[in-house]
Parts: sequence; C-alpha cells; structure tokens
Amino acid sequence: MELHYESPAEFWDQAVPLGNGRLGAMVYGAVAREHIQLNEEGLWSGGPQDRVNPDCRENLEKIRTLFRSGDVEEAQRLAVSAMSGTPFTQRAYQTLGDLYIDFFDGMPGEPQGYSRGLDLRRAVAWTRFRAGEREFERQYFISRPADCLALRFRASGGGRMSFTCRLDRSRHIGFTGRAGGETLVCSGDQHGIGWAMGLRVLASDGAVSALGARLTVRDATDVTLIFTAKTGIGADPGKSPSEGLAGQVCASLSDVRARYPDAGALLREHEADFASLFDRVDLRLSDSAAQPGLDALPTDARLRRFAAGEADPGLAALYFQYARYLMISGSRPGGLPLTLQGIWNGEFKPSWDSKYTININLEMNYWPVEVCALPECAEPYFDLLRRVAESGRDTARRMYGCRGFVAHHNTDIHADTAPQDEYTPATYWVMGGAWLALHIWEHWLFTRDMDFLRKNFDILEQSVLFFRDFLRENEKGELVTLPSVSPENSYRLNGRKVNMCQMPAMDIEILNDLFRAYLGAAEVLGAGALAEEAREMLSKLPKLQIASDGRLMEWGEEYEEADPGHRHVSHLFGLYPSAQISPEDTPELAAAAKKSLEYRLAHGGGYTGWSRAWIILFWARLREGDRAYGDLRALLTDSTFENLMDTHPSKGRPRGRVFQIDGNMGAAAGIAELLVQSHNGRIRLLPALPSAWPEGEVRGLRVRGGGEISLAWSGGRLTSLTLLARSPLEGTIVYGDAERPVRLAAGESIHWKAGN
Repeated sequence: MELHYESPAEFWDQAVPLGNGRLGAMVYGAVAREHIQLNEEGLWSGGPQDRVNPDCRENLEKIRTLFRSGDVEEAQRLAVSAMSGTPFTQRAYQTLGDLYIDFFDGMPGEPQGYSRGLDLRRAVAWTRFRAGEREFERQYFISRPADCLALRFRASGGGRMSFTCRLDRSRHIGFTGRAGGETLVCSGDQHGIGWAMGLRVLASDGAVSALGARLTVRDATDVTLIFTAKTGIGADPGKSPSEGLAGQVCASLSDVRARYPDAGALLREHEADFASLFDRVDLRLSDSAAQPGLDALPTDARLRRFAAGEADPGLAALYFQYARYLMISGSRPGGLPLTLQGIWNGEFKPSWDSKYTININLEMNYWPVEVCALPECAEPYFDLLRRVAESGRDTARRMYGCRGFVAHHNTDIHADTAPQDEYTPATYWVMGGAWLALHIWEHWLFTRDMDFLRKNFDILEQSVLFFRDFLRENEKGELVTLPSVSPENSYRLNGRKVNMCQMPAMDIEILNDLFRAYLGAAEVLGAGALAEEAREMLSKLPKLQIASDGRLMEWGEEYEEADPGHRHVSHLFGLYPSAQISPEDTPELAAAAKKSLEYRLAHGGGYTGWSRAWIILFWARLREGDRAYGDLRALLTDSTFENLMDTHPSKGRPRGRVFQIDGNMGAAAGIAELLVQSHNGRIRLLPALPSAWPEGEVRGLRVRGGGEISLAWSGGRLTSLTLLARSPLEGTIVYGDAERPVRLAAGESIHWKAGN
C-alpha cells in the first residue's frame, strides 16, 4: 500500500511525510538537488509565558450584567479588554530547517523512468530513476528505535554519485560548522528554546570530506547518511538554551553508528517497529464496476480521476491507512501530541501558529486512535492534558475566582490556558478543557484500563469542580455558561453581528457528557467527592431545543445566523463525537440534527477539510452511508493535496490552501464509523455502508467495551464476523433489524460466517 508519483515534488504539499513521533521530514524527491524539510516536535517560537489578564476577575460580573441587559456588543468590547491574554497570543510551532543535497559528477541531465513514493506499511519513502544502464535508488525513513532520519543512496550498472550536503535554517542559526570530518552540526536559540541538528555519514564506499559548512561524498555507489536533532528550554538563565544540545546531537549520531553495522540493520529494526502498530488494522474496499489495476496509477492521477466521478473504492482505503500512517509517524509515547499540522510544518509563521486548537481540531486529531487500534498514540494527548489541567487551575482561580481547571480554545507546548487572540467568535469560551477531558472516558470505554482511569480521574473531577463554581442560574433556574460562544459562529441581534451568548447547544452537550463521564468513572472507581453535585448540575442543565423550522437550535434563542454555511457545526456535537443524539434513542433530535446539517450544506458548508470530515461522521451516525460517501468524495476532490494531506483555505499561501492534519484524522474516523459503530451498549455492524463499497473486509477495528472486530461483506451484505474480547465484554450486536446479546470473558471470541 503506497503513494507514488512520476515527477519530483514542486511544492511542499506534494512532498511525502516521514516521522517517528519526534522528528518529521518532507521528502521532495528531486534528482539534482534533493530537498528535505525538517521538523522536531519541541521547536516552538519561545518559552513559557504568564498571559493571564489581571483584570478579568473584577470585570466578569460586569460582562455578565451587560449581556443580560441586552448590551451584547458592549459586553464583547469589555471582554476583549478584560479577558484577553496579555500578551494575546501563545507560542507557535516552527520549522526546524532544511537539508539540501546537491548532486554532481554522475547525475543524468534527463533521467529516465523516474518514480518516487511512500510505502505506508514500511514507512519508507523512495526515489528511483536511471540513465542508460545506470540505475539510482534513494531510500528515506525515520527510525523510532534509532531516533534518526536515515537516507540511503545507491547506484548500480556502472553508476556513481558525488554530492554535497548542507543544513539550513534561514537567518535563525546561531552556529553552523563541523564536528569531526564526517559530521555537520548547527544550533541556535529561539527566544528561550534551544535547538541543534546534525548530519553525518553512517557508511560510504566513497571518499568523505568536510569543508566549511558542507559535507561532501565523492565517487560512491552506496552511501547512508543519518540526521537527528534536539530541542530544550534553557534551565540555567546564565547559559544559552542551546548549550550542550549540539554535543548531544553529535553523541546520538555516534551512538547510532556504533549500534548499527549497516543500513540494512537500521532499516529492518525500523520496519519491525512500525509494522507492530500499522499491521493491527487492514481494510480492503472493492467494487466490480471499478477499473482494475487502479493501485498501479500514480496517486495524483487517481485523485484527478476520482474527482472526475470515476469509481475507486481502493482510494478511500488508501486514505484511511494514510491517516493511520500519519498518526503512528507523528504521535508516540513520551512525546508531544499532533499540532494542527502534526510534526510537518515548513514555516516560521504558520497559519494559526500550527499549535493546538481545542475547540475541535486537537480533539479531532485523536478521534481515530481508539477505533483504529492505536491507543498508545494517544499518550502524548493525555500527557498534554495533564499539564493543561495543572496550569488551568491557576487560570481558573485568577481569571474567574473558580476552583478546578479551565482551558479556552487554544493551548501550546507550554500548556498555556489563558485565552488566545482577541477574536470574539472563539476566544471567550471556557469549554476547551472539558472537551479535552472527555477523551479520558472514551479511552476507558474502549480499553477498560483501570489504572489509566484511576490515574486521570482527578482531571475529570477538577473540570467538574470548575463548572460547579462557574455556572450561574438563569431566570428559569437552569445552569448556564456566561460568557460563552458557539465556536466560531456569529448571529444577528437587532441587525448587528455578534458572538457572545449564554449556554449554546454545544456547551449543553459537552457538560452533559462531562457530568455523565465523571459519574460513570466515579461508579467504576468507587470514588467521586462531587458525585451528588454533578447529579444536581446535570438535572439543571437546559434541554436541547428544536427551532420553529425543525432545525436543532445552536443558541438558546432563534437568532438569525450571520453565516448559514459556517464551517463549524458545533451544535451537532451531540450527534458526534457524543452519542446523546441517535436515530434510535432520540429520533426527534436526530431529525432536527439532520435538517440542520442539510441547511448548513445547502448554504456552502463543508468548505474546509476538517469540517467535511466532521460531516462524514454526522452522516454515519444518521445511518446515511451514501450521503457520507458523497462528502468523502468532496473531501478527496476539494480538500486534499496530491500527497493526500488534508487542506484548509488560507489567504496569502502559495496555492491558497494550507495543510491541516485534523481532516485526515477525522475522515479516517468517519470511514471506520461507516463500518462499525459502538456506543450506548450496542455494536452496530455495517450501519452506514455506502453502496459504492459493495465488497470489502476490515480486520482489527476496536469497539467500546474492550473488543476487537473483523468483518467481511459481499453484495452489500455481511458475510463474516469475528469479535474478540480484549477485556470482559457485554453488550448487544446489531445488524440491520437483528439483535444478539453478547457476553464474553477476556480472550473469548465469537465467529460467524454466512451459510454456517
């Protein structure tokens, strides 16, 4: 299973990504001048900041009073001054730099048979071409066990190579030079964050030399280069943050050279490590109406063909596995979670700072981890959440006079929880930490990991505690959030566009899930000092409302929407990721959600990749497989780069679009949801199978309750099922109108095959 192309990448978003959770690279595959853009997860624009606005607490009730009196615009103006962070922006994730390799003496001017690609299962990128009898092959991979990027260049048929290597970080390098005769190293400080990167020869049958800031290899037929990087915050104010990092880089490269006798050993260990995660799930989709041999077509050609309306079910399977590939490559235990771009960012000033947006984007990044059998990849998410909960306690106290913890709609490497930006449709929203915390309960539902739940229960409790202090009663005696927004939408009040509100539908839905998750966890653990208060708050939350036109209401009043086709569909949170709304249990709300979704799409919604991915999931939950497939087709047609990375419109960018990884992850979760759903005690088989996928099989998906499931189908009908209990599992299997209770001990399984 691979991506492949017949020409080098011209743009960053045509290059192919590599990663080991910490180091990232984008490989262009050029013949004469290879370019590899580099990242390291810890290189951000600066160190920690105290950004809590000292004027918020004393102005909070003034903001609430202004809103209740109907002066929403004045309440917003006061919030901008009194609630915004000081300074108003958090830190940005930055590119590490670039590796340039200039070939001379032996490279063909016009190569023949050029191809490049990315093998997803092996996590190896490659470039191949020839010149007459001479053949050239380049391999690239980033090893997790060896913690380095490896580049192996080979020539055969009488071919030889000569090239020079250079590391670059524009004007942001403090030192560049050599360490010995076969190692390049450069380092610098980024406003309190030190960094260093280095490149050396692991093995070569050619002559190696270093001059100035370049490494040269001459007359070689087989060369392997290794690269690594380190970052860190300076602990000693009297020393440079980068002090010692260059030495660590050189020591790491020397250690790799000592541990691995050749490139083959390095590659074999890397492949085994990656396959141990990637091979857990397999997906095959087919349709007899599709042209055979589509896997042999270049990936960009397949995308163009699919956009023209041709059938290619295998492209959806490739896209699904590509998302799993990105997850394994970008998020590993001990590291940081995926940013807006994962660990693949080529800019010093990326869109939205390429940090952690937590009014959907970071959460969406991790929607597929459980169902796609990659729970270890969520560890960085939970590590960041624990730090967010810690810093959020200080923010809750100083901003709102509340106990517990709060986070707003963004955070960064330092777990900053003060409001980000001065953007009234998004900034003044206190639900970010609560949404992040819901993944604790989701992880428990899938894994039944008692140690994990026990370790993280306090985060749920601290979130509940914050809302115990923050919520206020309205005139109906209901508990509401104020101030709040429905991210990142606006409505019209007295003909003017405003954003601030109290208790939008999304807040109701998140708090319903938070209180229920806390109560569920408290029951499992036999703990929970706030259980009675959580039950009381749950009973006093407002109910979701259906508007006069039959749509689910986004706000507490039937306001006129300023942007009816808005990219956020926040009020449908209860449909997905929550399961509060379903066709079986809440048919009226499900019908209202469907009408809201149709309305949003009719007015131009779904114009970003991540938004389209969310819409796929909504249709899946509504059992509308063909409509979900239509939006998957739209995502692949309108919101996918040639290298299968998801896109978001961005003014001023070279091609008017920028990569955001959340769409890749959300769509992968959506594809899984079309095949298997598991919530509210039911495991639904093929609940929303598109007619475009009449034949197929999937192996290894996970379900809530602690199970692993494999399915096959033909003619759109289920033909086989295997359900393995990874922990004691009890529930109901649902297929069509048929239901079957199931109760399995850990390690037990059931198998079913049509005709038996």
